[in-house]
Amino acid sequence: MLIFYENQNNTPRLGLAISKKYCRLASKRNKIKRIIRESFRKNKDILNGVDVVVLNTLSTHNVTSKILFKSIELQWHQIKNR
Repeated sequence: MLIFYENQNNTPRLGLAISKKYCRLASKRNKIKRIIRESFRKNKDILNGVDVVVLNTLSTHNVTSKILFKSIELQWHQIKNR
């Protein structure tokens, strides 16, 4: 789940709130964070002036890396088209 707000400067910022409640293993939480950070880094240029907070849900740790990456990519583009 993504929450985003406009910010005053033109640089995008990312916040991660990957909770232990929905993903017990630290290795899986770290993998989710790595995928999100990599996707954010690749799409930084289309997210100018936005603060984004990414939260995990119960189903986040059950999906494959490719599906998670594609899902987050789609959400970046939805934010861009807001």
